[in-house]
Amino acid sequence: MTLTDIVRNKKARFIHYRDGNFIYETDDGFQFPIPLEDVEKATLLAEDKALIFMRWIRRQVKALEEADAC
Repeated sequence: MTLTDIVRNKKARFIHYRDGNFIYETDDGFQFPIPLEDVEKATLLAEDKALIFMRWIRRQVKALEEADAC
């Protein structure tokens, strides 16, 4: 699954908070964390366009690719 596939015409929904991370999930089930320190004074909605979260989705895709390479 490519980054474009994950965000194009999809929504992301807040699932839960754990260990300093807000966990979101896209329509197709891709989960990604948003660290509390990244949020600062921003507003995170319970549901928004996945494109808004591309920064964190990209990080998670990269982390998963690196884990698969090991």
